[in-house]
Amino acid sequence: MRGFSARATVEDALAWIDAQAAVLGPEVVLLDALHGRVLAADLHSTMDVPSFDRSAMDGYALRGAGTNGAGDYNPLSFAVVGQALPGRPYEGSVGIGSAVRIMTGAPLPDGADAVVPAEYATERDGRVEVTAPLAPGKHVGRRAEDVAEGSLLLAAGRRLRAQDVGLIASIGLDRAQVVRRPRVRIVVTGDELALPGTPKGLHQVYDANSSMLCGLAVRDGGDLEPVLHVADRREAIREAICAPGADVVLVSGGSSVGSEDHAPGIVAAEGELGVHGVAMRPSSPAGFGRVGAALVFLLPGNPVSCLCAYDFFAGRALRMLGGRPSGWPHPVRRVLLTRKIASQVGRVDYCRVRLGEDGAEPLALSGASILSSTTRADGFVIVPGDSEGQAAGTAVDVYLYEP
Repeated sequence: MRGFSARATVEDALAWIDAQAAVLGPEVVLLDALHGRVLAADLHSTMDVPSFDRSAMDGYALRGAGTNGAGDYNPLSFAVVGQALPGRPYEGSVGIGSAVRIMTGAPLPDGADAVVPAEYATERDGRVEVTAPLAPGKHVGRRAEDVAEGSLLLAAGRRLRAQDVGLIASIGLDRAQVVRRPRVRIVVTGDELALPGTPKGLHQVYDANSSMLCGLAVRDGGDLEPVLHVADRREAIREAICAPGADVVLVSGGSSVGSEDHAPGIVAAEGELGVHGVAMRPSSPAGFGRVGAALVFLLPGNPVSCLCAYDFFAGRALRMLGGRPSGWPHPVRRVLLTRKIASQVGRVDYCRVRLGEDGAEPLALSGASILSSTTRADGFVIVPGDSEGQAAGTAVDVYLYEP
């Protein structure tokens, strides 16, 4: 065994990732699968929406100028010459002194330029009395008032929300070109691990990291392969890391410098080990590199260290590969510290905190294996490497675990 001869700064580690994680290529996805995907190219409209003038109200379509002077004590009478329904237009023309019964969304008949709402009209014996004047264009939805043909509908890089997908559908498209989601392989190593739902040995612990990493990778837009659980054998780990098909490989456990920590040597031998050992707490044994087309992240086996290393490094890479913003996906709240956070210059600290009425209280536990500390915490504070800590009463950014 040997210790780390040197550790990279967090800034240098992030710079390595940013240089490696180029946005993946495009793929065409059907409409119902577009939600949450990132648009790969600008999308321009191929049509006007709506493509015709239409009624914005239930009422009567007529010529607005003919209603001048109408009122409760001076109702004006128009001959009802037909009816227009959504998808079933009135085929004739509306002349002076005539009107067409019309429903919301129905095409405006030729000759008409306004719609009298039903509450200002009374129909009887084939005629309608109007008790309110209205200007031409009133209660009419004009052609292209929503989307004009040739206009920019949605810009490249946009993460599509439900209303965005609806807008794509409104111009008749049943698919769109989006950034391909990064394929993620999770490799869990460790002879001491048992699978949840199965009996475990006296000196075993249940694997928590794979379930946690699956949720984090999905959050960041990853497309998961089945999780691989492998024994602490170099060849088994090598095969799991080097198999083709993944854009990102997350290796849980075996990331340090012990005799059973095979993953760093495998990455160095089969590709490039860009970073191994980072000046941070927890997660200092983290590392990452490239094997073939895949970025490989070596995440410590201790659950909090695994979470921290993923959030700092692997999650950033997944978001960048998938065309999402690289920054933290957590909501941020600016609050005061209720107690001091101790650190040391040259090391970045990831400190879990609980929010209370007085501000953010650092949790006393610092152990990298105490996963329950992250469930008791509301979020975390990052203490930068140029600081000896944060004094009580200091305003800090708390990155909230809540989505």
